[in-house]
Amino acid sequence: MDHDIDSGAQARAARRDLAVRAAVEQGLLGPDAAVLGLLDVTGIRESAAALRAAFEAVLPAGTPVLHAFAVKATPLVPVLRLLHEAGIGAEVASPGELALARAAGVPAGRTVLDAPAKTPAELREALDLGIALNADNPQELERLDALVGSTAPRSPLGLRVNPQIGGGTIGATSTATATSKFGVALRDEGARAWVVRAYAERPWLTRLHAHTGSQGIPLSLLVQGVAEAYGLAEEINERAGRRQVDTVDIGGGLPVNFASEETTPSYAQYARLLAAEVPGLFDGRYGLVTEFGRSLLAKHGTVVARVEYAKSAGGRRIAVTHAGVQVATRTVYAPGAWPLRIAAYDAEGRPKPGPDVVQDVAGPACFSGDLLAEGRALPLLEQGDYAAALDTGAYYFAHHYAYNSLVRPGIYGFAPDAGGGTAFATVRRPQTVAEVVAESGGAQASALTTLRAPGSR
Repeated sequence: MDHDIDSGAQARAARRDLAVRAAVEQGLLGPDAAVLGLLDVTGIRESAAALRAAFEAVLPAGTPVLHAFAVKATPLVPVLRLLHEAGIGAEVASPGELALARAAGVPAGRTVLDAPAKTPAELREALDLGIALNADNPQELERLDALVGSTAPRSPLGLRVNPQIGGGTIGATSTATATSKFGVALRDEGARAWVVRAYAERPWLTRLHAHTGSQGIPLSLLVQGVAEAYGLAEEINERAGRRQVDTVDIGGGLPVNFASEETTPSYAQYARLLAAEVPGLFDGRYGLVTEFGRSLLAKHGTVVARVEYAKSAGGRRIAVTHAGVQVATRTVYAPGAWPLRIAAYDAEGRPKPGPDVVQDVAGPACFSGDLLAEGRALPLLEQGDYAAALDTGAYYFAHHYAYNSLVRPGIYGFAPDAGGGTAFATVRRPQTVAEVVAESGGAQASALTTLRAPGSR
């Protein structure tokens, strides 16, 4: 095995085991705190360092590079602050995500706006702040024409293109298909010529953006997407007679291995492959922007839920827990595409030994498909034990789905303390039932009863 794939997999698993036990011992988990999210701060820092080192190793010294974390993956202000301090910026796709990045202290110069449906107000705000943005389509570019006028913008501006090179194994995360909603479709009739002309007419367009997809996309397809963007940048610059496009945004999309503890593929593997297959992009003539999300955080998050009841039906054991569709929406609705590893812990939070038993790990929501895992072989989960959904640091506990008005779980970062134990920090406190009522119109309980048809009593 390539030594850079993941030399810290065992260390990460050991930190997680210690954190689950400490969470039980410190009362973060228990009968009155039945589900929570855990974030491995050490692991997050290591991922950020690995990303930066991977591209530094294949680029000439001094090449401008911005690694911008895709905020949608884990939209939590303390996470964004941690990544910012680790040298990672922010890629945002909505006013809310931009507000989160700003609250975390991410500077405008290290922020990229990539939303596919930006309003004039959002475009104006980005331009006023000096935030880099990539226009998605010709109509948005026309809006930028009006906003930019004859004045050189503070913001680096680019255009997103869709190389239309195909999809991966998960259609919903494939963004370079023939009919993808993102970017200018390069292989449509006349589109490539229009893109080249659009740059020639706008000297302030200096960036080019392409993103092929994420989970389910093989490295070869990711590399092909980057190669297509590089080839187009070269064509634009040749037409302009100068280096007009000075930065290529290659997106993110490095897939995550959900089948084992290993982090594979690694950033180092991907960067080396890119440099070998698209060498002109790595010779120092172009700055780079990346937009990784899932691959930075997934391995460093865990959802832990108490087993409220253990039962059987039709000869199948079922552990009924407090984690289901509200925290693992994709897994519950599309288990074939988004399976999760499950770890079993006893009532004290220790890894549970014993022979594997085929069982279902069920969530609390009131529909039969609310399952974290179906027919999974695990040490038998019993009442009072804990089931941990692994690799859930991205797109899981920070994306609450309020089915059955289930409360959002608390999220805690953890790291080793000086005494050999585990220290916790609250990232997001648990939601209360009173807050659920307030969000559901509690203060407007009589709002609809006051509306009456004319002439009615």
